Amino acid sequence: MSGKFPVKLHRRGWLRVILAVWLGLALVLLPSRDLGHDNILRLADGKLVTLTVMVEDLRRARVVLIGEEHDNPQHHLAQLQIIRALATAGAQVTLGLEMFRADSQSILDRWMAGELDDREFMQFFHENWGEAEQYAEIFRQARENKWPLLGLNLSRQIVNQVAKEGFASLTEKQLARLPVVQCLVDETYMQFIRRALGMHGLKDASFVNFCEAQLLWDMVMAKNLSSYLAGHPKATVVVLTGIGHAWKHAIPAQLQKLGISNWRVVLPQVPGRIDPGTVSASDLDYLLLGAGQDSLH
Repeated sequence: MSGKFPVKLHRRGWLRVILAVWLGLALVLLPSRDLGHDNILRLADGKLVTLTVMVEDLRRARVVLIGEEHDNPQHHLAQLQIIRALATAGAQVTLGLEMFRADSQSILDRWMAGELDDREFMQFFHENWGEAEQYAEIFRQARENKWPLLGLNLSRQIVNQVAKEGFASLTEKQLARLPVVQCLVDETYMQFIRRALGMHGLKDASFVNFCEAQLLWDMVMAKNLSSYLAGHPKATVVVLTGIGHAWKHAIPAQLQKLGISNWRVVLPQVPGRIDPGTVSASDLDYLLLGAGQDSLH
């Protein structure tokens, strides 16, 4: 089985190759000492902590959400460092994936079992999400280290429909395929979306529809997490998802409603949007300072 994800060299193909090679080199060159000695901010008390200290806390959680900007390779490097540290500390790691639908779980299982080669798996990844190169090393190490992969998402067609026409547009047949029966967006959630995604000043129906789509995404992923946790009482699920779904007001708030309160949120700093002066412990637990520009120390 190939150790490299194949890349089609058309349009932005060469850029993808460069990014994939850069990610591999960066992982090889990462220092072996403790990471994050001066750039992990613990929001509970405003102190800088080491990766070891943070992981000691994270490993006691059932769910650890690590937010990302999907196209930022530094965010994926940070995610992988934290995952490896958790596994080394003894956590029974499962990776929960926004970028795979729950109904594609058999594909993830076949990949883990070695029944799919890289090219076949990449094809399924593209059907579920799009670009695969940013996640290639995470998937390779998941299979190598036997970290189970869990698809959390729902049909993109349903999400797009809700974003365009609202939750009320879904048919009975579509609703029957969802693990939730309603999607009630309130002003508090809309304020969160404005802040989290920088969508200030929006109030019209299209914005409400967008919020319903985001909330539905949160609810379904939380429901799928809840079902998995019920059957795997010793697992620590590390959720890799976009920043907007990782905040405490998003998936964690929905987990809370399902009776799951033992979770942690880790977000990368995004200058001008997610900074020490703009977030608090009500938003997240740990902030990775400079994770958008430089890898963790």
